[in-house]
Amino acid sequence: MSASGAPIANSPTAADVARDWEAVRATADIQFAPLPPMPVPKTPAWIEWLQEMVEKVFGPLARYLIAAWPILEKVMIALAVVLVLFLLWRLLGPLLGWRRKPEAEAWTPSREEALALLEDADRLAAQGRYGEAAHLLLLRSVGQIRAARPNSVIPASTAREIAGLPQLPPPARSAFAVIAGVVERCLFALRDLDAGDWQVARAAYADFALAELRA
Repeated sequence: MSASGAPIANSPTAADVARDWEAVRATADIQFAPLPPMPVPKTPAWIEWLQEMVEKVFGPLARYLIAAWPILEKVMIALAVVLVLFLLWRLLGPLLGWRRKPEAEAWTPSREEALALLEDADRLAAQGRYGEAAHLLLLRSVGQIRAARPNSVIPASTAREIAGLPQLPPPARSAFAVIAGVVERCLFALRDLDAGDWQVARAAYADFALAELRA
């Protein structure tokens, strides 16, 4: 070991370092010059046109929404509250009995059916066969009820049972009850009906099926 401050043997001098550095800089395999800046790609013309169109179309709308935001915020809150209340009503309404039960669907025979039935029955009544005419009204009415409410009438159903069917709207029950009562008087009283009895049965059916028809 050399004394403190003494130069080390064979150590490079500053001149040697500078010479070696220049030699490295002169080597063509190593690039020391800074790279040129990357050119900024030019925006295509169609993109610039699209940006301008979007700004022209949606710019005024965006400015309007920003200006009207305080009002829109209140409207959106109100709509959200209404939606929540509606969902609660749909979910809890059936449990709490809030929703009304559907009423019996209104039903009347078609105009063609009613006219054909009354025409056939009137033909019998014109011959003095009032009992047969009323009975025809009863049988055809049962067929019309069975067609309108297939599961409500069975072959063993009596006239009184059919007249009290809850599936029928009140006008239909009332008309059928009147017709059934007239026919029952004919069957159980063992006498034929007169013109007055027939008019009662006919009027009951006409008032229900075709209000403008009167005996």
